[in-house]
Amino acid sequence: MNYTPPLEIASSNHTKITASVIWLHGLGADGYDFAPIVEKLGLDHIKFILPHAPEMAVTRNGGYIMPAWYDLYGLTGNSQEDENGIKVSQQYIHSLIENEINHGIASERIVLAGFSQGGAIALYTATRYPQKLAGLLALSTYLPLKSKLSSEAHPANAGIPILMAHGIVDDVISLDMCKLSLATLQKHHFAVDWREYQMAHSVCIEEISDIRAFLQQVLP
Repeated sequence: MNYTPPLEIASSNHTKITASVIWLHGLGADGYDFAPIVEKLGLDHIKFILPHAPEMAVTRNGGYIMPAWYDLYGLTGNSQEDENGIKVSQQYIHSLIENEINHGIASERIVLAGFSQGGAIALYTATRYPQKLAGLLALSTYLPLKSKLSSEAHPANAGIPILMAHGIVDDVISLDMCKLSLATLQKHHFAVDWREYQMAHSVCIEEISDIRAFLQQVLP
């Protein structure tokens, strides 16, 4: 799989940077999608890594080729899932985490974040990652391969702080589907800070404020 180098946003004063956030975009977008929101956060001690998904044919979209973290067959609770594609993206995110660790950022100072399909990969990867992470931002998303969480979750991140946020009028990933993922996480004793907003499949000003507070809390 070919990956374009991620977009990186960081303060020019590199001595101030003590933490990293790896933030995954949604289906059909790219790493630049969340750059304006990162700039609004104004957190100069954090480096933001915004990777670009590779292009692939997406079954749900009629085989149209677009940036995607895995193939998508449907967005209902019983839709077929692209387990191999999810695991390929998981391994890529592992490489991005390892790169940050190799540059002197401890795993405990790294947050995984993602929106929609990117949030699904963030959720899947963080709950299974073998070293402790600082936190997890899951925005307008769901947990893929839910039935495998009990056997695959790694104890290193059993207590990971999770901010899970969703729009109550989301017509892409339904609120009910997201709540099924929330219930699965809670059943496995993950502590989830759940937020709902009066929005569709998007991000709102109130949510950006909550994201900033969450990152300040887990990456002081």
